[in-house]
Amino acid sequence: MSLRALRTLVAIARHRTFARAGEAIGLTQSAVSLQVKSLEEEFNVRLFDRSRREPALTEAGRIVLAQAEQILALYDRIPDALSDECALVGRLRIGAIQTALSGPLPNALLALRTAHPGLRVHVAAGMSAELAQRVADGELDAAITSHPVRPHPAELVWSTLYEDRFWLLAPAQYAEHDARALLTELPFIRFDAQAWAGRMIASELRRLGVKVREEMVLDNKDTIVRMVASGLGAAVVALSDSELTQLPPVTRLPFGQPQLHRAVVLLEHQSRASQRFTQALADAVVASAMRISH
Repeated sequence: MSLRALRTLVAIARHRTFARAGEAIGLTQSAVSLQVKSLEEEFNVRLFDRSRREPALTEAGRIVLAQAEQILALYDRIPDALSDECALVGRLRIGAIQTALSGPLPNALLALRTAHPGLRVHVAAGMSAELAQRVADGELDAAITSHPVRPHPAELVWSTLYEDRFWLLAPAQYAEHDARALLTELPFIRFDAQAWAGRMIASELRRLGVKVREEMVLDNKDTIVRMVASGLGAAVVALSDSELTQLPPVTRLPFGQPQLHRAVVLLEHQSRASQRFTQALADAVVASAMRISH
């Protein structure tokens, strides 16, 4: 029995097919099959019912999977256990939304590296829903996202780090217009409604009874801000305090009544296999966000 074989079993359970599991852990489909075969020979059981379109775990397979997850969680904690009481040693894989990357995260990572030089942090960018799924699939240890909006992976837990506020942005020459006029008279540049922030914006527009004239749908906040500054329309985006100070010349009004805000959270799998690492990251992000807001 090898750790790779156990990781392969967990990957198949999460990704549903041998092919997708192989892509997630860097193995060919035939190599995945060999890993499964080695486990079946080791324990003299069938782990999967292969008569279905997608392989389904047998009862024995579910038992082995549960034990495999515990073994891997214990193994992954070894670097943490070997580190001394103060310093953290190991690897932390995190994802982050754009407002965190351009807000408190860089200074938080610098503080974390200074305090724990033996901790290697790998960072990936993405939208909240995508990052949540990567945490659920075990590709990331944690992610900094907006507060989860249903539907979201059920096996996730989260803790609040700080808050962003939503702002209505329009070209600078519309400074004398009110929010409703900007939303109804100008072309609307919508933040992708598949993103959690986009769903919040769409919900608030419906609650306010405002019908917009949608002309663009984008999934990058910085691109949306540039489009607005160029005079192409109005938009609603969530901004951190640090981003407010870096806006180009635009008209800016609070969005929502009262102003809509979102919690930015640290998402983890409910097993919290890297809890000491993620707690250190959370503390650093909270401290950085407080310095920015003050």
